[in-house]
Amino acid sequence: MFSTRRSVPALLTLVALLAACTTTPPQPPARPQPQPQPPIKLPPPVGPVTVTPPPAPLFTPVTFDALPGWQQDDLRQAWPAFQASCRALASKADWRAPCAAGKLVDPDDGAAIRQYFETYFVPNLVRAPDGADAGLITGYYEPMLHGARRRGGAYQTPLYKVPDDLLTVNLASVYPSLKGMRLRGRLVGKTVVPYGTRAEIERARIPAKELVWVDDPVEAFFLEVQGSGRVQLDDGETVRVAYADQNGHPYKAIGRWLIDQHELAPGEATAQGIKAWIAAHPERRQELLDVNPSYVFFREERLPDPSVGPKGALGVPLTPARSVAVDPSFLPLGAPLFLATTAPAGDAPMQRLVMAQDTGGAIKGAVRADFFFGFGAQAADDAGRMKQRGQIWALLPRPAAVAAR
Repeated sequence: MFSTRRSVPALLTLVALLAACTTTPPQPPARPQPQPQPPIKLPPPVGPVTVTPPPAPLFTPVTFDALPGWQQDDLRQAWPAFQASCRALASKADWRAPCAAGKLVDPDDGAAIRQYFETYFVPNLVRAPDGADAGLITGYYEPMLHGARRRGGAYQTPLYKVPDDLLTVNLASVYPSLKGMRLRGRLVGKTVVPYGTRAEIERARIPAKELVWVDDPVEAFFLEVQGSGRVQLDDGETVRVAYADQNGHPYKAIGRWLIDQHELAPGEATAQGIKAWIAAHPERRQELLDVNPSYVFFREERLPDPSVGPKGALGVPLTPARSVAVDPSFLPLGAPLFLATTAPAGDAPMQRLVMAQDTGGAIKGAVRADFFFGFGAQAADDAGRMKQRGQIWALLPRPAAVAAR
């Protein structure tokens, strides 16, 4: 019989033969070694995002009951000023109906005037872009100066007419968004350059453009701040000099400069305080006046009725205690405003209806008004001390009030 068991040597031989017949599988390709990467630069950490709140609405409609002192104000005193505004505004769409209706109101009937305003107008509390509803209320007046047609003696300070080389560029003709903004300068070759500052004009003079000569350079300076005034000439005639143009440089308050220089305390920087400082420091007078680079040019007007005020920017005569100057980029020129403030340098309430009939280089902002005190020594004293806080309500014709909202 044959045995089924094989010897160990035979098994080893078989294994060797099988191994020789087996194909060796291919080796996988070597993986590339990763290259070192430069470190990633992370941006610096960002701080908290600041969200700027939208500006507050300029006008917030209220009722007439919200106006402090509305029922107590004698509106008959404001009616002539309002009628003057209507003469300038009656052709505007929003003003046709109220101005036409105003012609039927009895000017001596205070109750009828009050009912008229409550029927045709909506009072709107005026706010600054930051939401503040109180601002600065100052005062101005029509001064009297003394002068002559010719230079001589005490009359050494000129009031100038508009120079022939003063150019005015209306920016709205190119950029409609800049309506109301004008660039002033003069032509040098083919280039328009800024017109001279106050210091440059007073050093160089403007020959053949002297309107009159006056006897006080400080009063001449304050005449520019007021915008118009009267000059009593040495021959007995009194003429009115009115704002005609300006050199294009921004107005800078000399009272603010005296405060910043620690020459005056904030409460002392009134017209009276400034004039007293100049009297005590005559050698620094020109240094102080030159702080304000703005310079005003004038035109002469006849004065047939001394009781009639000067014309404001609206083109109508100003009414003492019922006309104010405003910033027309915020408040519509000619509109009735209700003003709630206090008397000059005091705390007695001064609440009354006034008309926005003038503008001024120093009058900037929404809640800002310059109260016209009129002509004379008392008006000058009150205007010089007027630097109060106050609120303003704009009375807008009903269609205009809806559009403003």
